[in-house]
Amino acid sequence: MSAVCGQFIKKTACSAVKKHDQAAGPYNIGKGDIFMTTVTLGKTGITVNKNGFGALPIQRITKEEAAKLLRKAYDGGITYFDTARAYSDSEEKIGYALSDVRNHIYLATKTAAKTADEFWKDLETSLRLLKTDCIDVYQFHNPAVCPKPGDESGLYDAALKAREQGKIRFISITNHRLVVANEAVDSGLYATLQFPFCYLCSDADLALMEKCKKADMGFIAMKALSGGLINNSKAAYAFQAQYDSVLPIWGVQKESELDEFLSLRLLHAMPGRHRDQHLCENVSSSQKIPVPPPAHTGSPGEDDEDQRLSPLRPLHEQMPVWTEYTGVAAEKPEGL
Repeated sequence: MSAVCGQFIKKTACSAVKKHDQAAGPYNIGKGDIFMTTVTLGKTGITVNKNGFGALPIQRITKEEAAKLLRKAYDGGITYFDTARAYSDSEEKIGYALSDVRNHIYLATKTAAKTADEFWKDLETSLRLLKTDCIDVYQFHNPAVCPKPGDESGLYDAALKAREQGKIRFISITNHRLVVANEAVDSGLYATLQFPFCYLCSDADLALMEKCKKADMGFIAMKALSGGLINNSKAAYAFQAQYDSVLPIWGVQKESELDEFLSLRLLHAMPGRHRDQHLCENVSSSQKIPVPPPAHTGSPGEDDEDQRLSPLRPLHEQMPVWTEYTGVAAEKPEGL
């Protein structure tokens, strides 16, 4: 971390634990005692640190190692934890590590069920393993078609019933297909969408994100490192930081990885000019992104946020790309 960042944090450190309105759910920020940038997931009202914990990788480490990692994430201010029934023992490890702070975190998990019976089986298993009586964000896991009320699968109707019973709070969806993702947004049936989103994304991906924002639908960015293709976390974080409606979830397996993303969260709390300077200086040892002069909007010294960050927008055209995969979930984008 730069001296500028360290000095700023030392001067501005403050307690940021805030209690969320009881109607909206748990606390909106965890135990971290440093101010952090937050994001709200659309009309859900869920407001969290702009760092979500992606819990797929913790299935590869021991229960105690996972517990240590999850507690450190929570202590560092992360309060959104995303897992799935398909991630073997990931849910169990989250329940083991975080059940005692359940009222201070948000739990998101997924079902790949294709029938209503499978839906109920997955839901009851997830509730038991996560040690909770209600899941905040319950997501259909990358379905081939968009579940809707009255369709033959019965999945959406089952989700409605589960919500009525208080077992889930928000019905959501994840997907890797633009067609299905756009249909989900257009349907108005879902509270959030989780979709691959990183600085290698296409114009169509950006348009999807903006559509979610206009629809007041939470947008959760999976594969923010493109499944291991991107090896520059600062550049990846800078890209996500431009979009105030996007919650990136980072797949974390090692303590060093968690430390890196927590430090980037603190970096983003710096004043815009210093933050951009630091990000651009560290994006690549061999390739610098020019830092633009401050834009003025009426008063000397006032930065225009959109103009100041605009050089970071085309990062996918400037950044080096990792050419090897890491992790079992790595997927190579088309054309690379």
